[in-house]
Amino acid sequence: MAGWLDEIEPLKQTALAELNSAPDAAALERAKGAWLGPHGRFTALMKQLGSLPKEERPAAGKAINAAKAELEAALAARREALEQLAAMPKHPTDFTLPGRRRALGRLHPLTQVIEDIVRAFRKIGFAVADGPEIEDEYHCFDALNTPADHPARDTQDTFYVDAPPNAPHPRFPTSTNRWLLRTHTSSVQIRVMQSQPPPVRIIVPGRVFRRDNADATHNPTFHQVEGLYVDRGVTVGDLKGTVEFVFKEIMGRDVRIRFRPHYFSYTEPSYEIDFSNPLVKKMGRDWLEIAGCGMVNPVVFENVGYDPEVWTGWAFGFGVERIAMLRYGINDIRLFYENDVRFLRQF
Repeated sequence: MAGWLDEIEPLKQTALAELNSAPDAAALERAKGAWLGPHGRFTALMKQLGSLPKEERPAAGKAINAAKAELEAALAARREALEQLAAMPKHPTDFTLPGRRRALGRLHPLTQVIEDIVRAFRKIGFAVADGPEIEDEYHCFDALNTPADHPARDTQDTFYVDAPPNAPHPRFPTSTNRWLLRTHTSSVQIRVMQSQPPPVRIIVPGRVFRRDNADATHNPTFHQVEGLYVDRGVTVGDLKGTVEFVFKEIMGRDVRIRFRPHYFSYTEPSYEIDFSNPLVKKMGRDWLEIAGCGMVNPVVFENVGYDPEVWTGWAFGFGVERIAMLRYGINDIRLFYENDVRFLRQF
């Protein structure tokens, strides 16, 4: 018995040396099979226990199991060491050098402009509202006094879509209740006025969709900011003062603004807003159209349940992309959507 047990220690030391010196995972698996596998040396020793006298078997089994446990621990340690070596750089590395920082992303230029616009409006007490991008005709057109024969509802200009899941049943007899990708964020002002009594002071930044052919100044997807202020005694003077304040905040103190008479179905009177600053002058122009606005049409108030004899208000909307193009001197709107990091890193 003693001679048979004496073989276990030398075998264990030989196995430990082979496991600890395995140069790679394949060699380690071969060593494992040779010593601990189904046909390995220590497995064979366990099979020989049956040939020993009954009283000698416990001591022999205990010795073999202790050796196997030590080998399995060495196997796990070597496997972990090889995995760490595999993860290390293949070329020489100086680990005393300072680490390389991960490149940090940055906000998209359109996001930066939207945040600046929101910040300017918050200074004068406006809240930010949001609404669905898939909208029904009532909120997008009918409630805004845009009749069915208005060009804005032309199927060539608007993205009509199938009704979204769980779409509500038509509640408005004047609407066909067709669904579309919203053509402006003005639909949100209807939803806000339907959900709360005046006064209302909101802005609505968001993405809108129109069937424009993409070129340097048009894109079928773009961003718009709608502003709405409803209260007692609101006048065009309030509108002009707000517009001038906001554009000076986001474009600089040398901005000049002028109003030109225009027509919008949801405002009366209505105006186009022209903009001028040194950059516009460099473009060889005195003025550049920047936004549309006006006093909210009384019909719109009636559609949302506001009394137009008590409440007045104004609304205006403008494109974020145009502001960004003027602000950064960009001459092609498509650059905002190409996801070219060489372009985006400039902002």
